[in-house]
Amino acid sequence: MAETPQAPTVPTEPFMGPALWYGPDLAGREDWVLSLSAETRAELRTALHTARARAATLLRMTVADFPLSTLAAELKRAAGTLSEGRGFLLIKGIPADLLGEAEASTVLRGIGQYLGRPVPQTADGRTLCHIRDAGPTPDEPAPPAYLTRAALPFHTAEADLLGLLCLRPARSGGRTLLASAAAVHNAVLETRPDLAAHLYRTHRFERQEERASGERAYLASPLVTRHGDRPSMRYDRALLNKAEPTGRDGDPDGAPAADRELYDLIETTAASSAVRLELALQPGDLLLIDNHVVLHARSAYEDFDAPEHKRHLLRLWLARHGDTYPAGRAAGSRSRPDTRTGVTPCDVIHPRSLRMARRCCDCPSPRTH
Repeated sequence: MAETPQAPTVPTEPFMGPALWYGPDLAGREDWVLSLSAETRAELRTALHTARARAATLLRMTVADFPLSTLAAELKRAAGTLSEGRGFLLIKGIPADLLGEAEASTVLRGIGQYLGRPVPQTADGRTLCHIRDAGPTPDEPAPPAYLTRAALPFHTAEADLLGLLCLRPARSGGRTLLASAAAVHNAVLETRPDLAAHLYRTHRFERQEERASGERAYLASPLVTRHGDRPSMRYDRALLNKAEPTGRDGDPDGAPAADRELYDLIETTAASSAVRLELALQPGDLLLIDNHVVLHARSAYEDFDAPEHKRHLLRLWLARHGDTYPAGRAAGSRSRPDTRTGVTPCDVIHPRSLRMARRCCDCPSPRTH
């Protein structure tokens, strides 16, 4: 769903408040880290045993199947940090014995239920994806960039919240990079006010699913909408470039050239040492991100040779529960952004889509997750 910006549509002032932060100011601090106690680590183990005893599948698991009597309160505060604070939080200390693929999948999905509703990441409906180097496979298309060792540029995901659980880091590189959308917006406003209005203009994004007919679907949305003192940013240059209308080169305002300049400025600003925050995720680290107010990226990496040591993260997308917004941001309020609900699953799954999904999720049924 495209987001509707509030008036005025042309920016006149920078964003302030807790969504505005700069990486160097946060480096070395611990106020954005939640370290699990011995009690909450034990609670995760008990919750896993409960889910298994109830034979709860990942697709059908509920909060009742993964009870967290103590940690639930901390996750509620985490939801507030995501929706009202800096927009990201690092949970540290998920026990090593819960980091096997099956165990970690249940733990990530179980924790996620307290923060939002899992939404599909792929055209065949996957809600949990494995992030690791898939490697080349003969007679199959090239994998998406997140299934390679290449760097990923700054972008947002098509979900309210993103969860990344580290099972194993790379041999070197593979750092997660974060940038405040408010800081990026303010830099554009300050350095290139002539481009700032383009942040609020409607852009076209290619949707990440393919219609059964082969027709491409597009999402029309501004790059930034204003919601009180918080931005809601949607940005993925690959999807913007794929959706670029061929007929716009003759537009009198020179929109394509201005857009290219704007995209360059967004990415160089987000990646600058003055703005970005670098994280080296370790086993048992769970990074939670609000995609409306935080952009994320990944540096290129070198991996281990042995498959059991290769870099491996689990990724979960969530649509935020309506009741996680405080009173001023209730469902339907103009002060909250539209909910992002992931990739719309296709009614017909093409063989290519199914092969790609299996490479990132490694399970025999496209609806298991």
